[in-house]
Formats: sequence, structure tokens, C-alpha cells
Amino acid sequence: MLLVEGEIGGKKYREPFSKGILSKSLTRSEVDPERAYKIAAEIEESIKEDGTTVISLTDLIQKVKERLEKEDPLLAKKYLTWKEIRRSEDPLIILIGGASGIGTSSISFELANRLGIKNMLSTDMVREVMRKIVSKELCPTLFESSYTAADALTTPAPPEFDRTLIGFKDHVTTVNVGLTGVIERALKEGISIVIEGVHIVPGFVNEELLSKPNVYLFVLSLSDEEVHKSRFYSRCRQLWARRPLKRYLKNFSAIRKTHDYIVGEAHKHNTPVIENIEVTNTIDTMIEEIIKEKQRETLENDAD
Repeated sequence: MLLVEGEIGGKKYREPFSKGILSKSLTRSEVDPERAYKIAAEIEESIKEDGTTVISLTDLIQKVKERLEKEDPLLAKKYLTWKEIRRSEDPLIILIGGASGIGTSSISFELANRLGIKNMLSTDMVREVMRKIVSKELCPTLFESSYTAADALTTPAPPEFDRTLIGFKDHVTTVNVGLTGVIERALKEGISIVIEGVHIVPGFVNEELLSKPNVYLFVLSLSDEEVHKSRFYSRCRQLWARRPLKRYLKNFSAIRKTHDYIVGEAHKHNTPVIENIEVTNTIDTMIEEIIKEKQRETLENDAD
């Protein structure tokens, strides 16, 4: 039996080599599932041919890298990037913000799948829980959508301020109370999670939590308004995710105001803004940003 030897928390362990596990990690590097299993089988066979019965995890990763480089150097790079993130002992807490219809939910699903993160949460769910706790009289904007929160304002907005954004900011501020609790719990329990939603806005998310080395914040954008609008049409065609299309289109100008505001705050707070045109490019950019940040943290720790 071929064994793989690794180390966790300074303690060594051995476990049987699994083509299934290796092929699964390859698919997360965008290798076709059928091809991934074939590559895993080839690697197992080559190790056995060398007469090896126990291989270190580091050597196994090197063999996978060399094999993928023959297939496609880009695949090898993606595999190493994924392994680099997975080797971290800290939980990954990834926050993805963006206006309604920008694609935060689909990107969070794909990113979690690529990184092997089992926990996902939408800030809309946080909002729904808070609605059961906070009365409508106490916080009326909470009971509106983010882009119609202004309709619930009880006092008129000064003429120099945008009423849509005043309502939006009040709505986001309230939901961030619950969001802070979720992040704190994830950090305390060591739970990796991807959280997405319109309520994740730089400047509103707790700065102390964002300063943690394992918490990452991204903002998605769509500069082209027509592309943004088309997302609502495709989103509402899905039977499993029907949305009130007329309501979105009626409030599209308000949604674009929130989009521009979120992106503006991201630039102001040096938060990565990613043009979400193509899923693969968006995911790759996020992972590269996480790796760069981890490398920077390592350099800073070594300097200390």
C-alpha cells in the first residue's frame, strides 16, 4: 500500500494514497474530472514503479506539479496556488460585496468550491434573522430592500444628500451588526466561510476584524450598465431562482447608485475591486490576491 506522509501542527501523520482525493484537488485547479482521475492514476503508478511505499506530501505535490506542467503550465500554477491556500492552518473568511445583480452569490459558490470551503452565507440571510429580532418601528429601513430602503426613512433627507444612498447606508449599517457577529464566531471557532452580499461595504465592515490575517474582502463591479441589467434577465429565467424582474428594472437606477457607491468606498479603503465579466477570471484574481496577501504577511513575520 502506498502511504502519504504529512505534518499538521508539528505532528507527523501517514494516510493511504487516494486517487479520488488527488483527482478532486486537480478538478479544483480546473482539470477535467475524467482527465484528473487519469492523471492521479498515472502519478500513483509512477511512484510505485520507483519502489516507493511512503512518499512525503511535499514530494507528492512536486510530482503533481511536474506532471501538470507537461499538460499545461497554467494548470500547474493554479494547482500550486490552491495547495498554498489549503496548507494554511488559519480559517479563511472571505467577504464578497457588490450591488444587487452583480454576481456575488454565483462567485461565492464557485470560489468556495475551488477552495474546498463548505460554509457559505448571504447577508440577506443575516438580514432576515435580524428582522425577527428588531421591530419595524425601531429600524424601518431593515424591512426594505437595500435599494429601496429610502422609502422607509421617517425624516426627509437634506437637499444636498442623495436619499437613495442615505437609506442604503442606514440599511447596511444595521445588517453589519449581525455580520460582525458571524465573522467573530467564525474566527473563534476556526471556521472557514465565504460570505457575500450587498451589505458588505468597505468602511462599514468592522476594521478590527478586517485587520486579521485570514480575513479577505473583495468588491465586484460591472462598469457596463447594460451588462449589469442583462444579469437580471438571466437570473430571473432560472426556475430555481425566480426574482421579481419588474421590481429590479424599476429600481435599476437606484441599484446603480448603490453599485457606484460600493465601488467608490472600495477604492477609498484600498479594497480590491474586480470587474466580474467572466467567472474564471474573477475567481483566479481573488485567489491570486489571497496568495499575494499571504506572501506579504509571511515576509512581515519573517522581518519581525
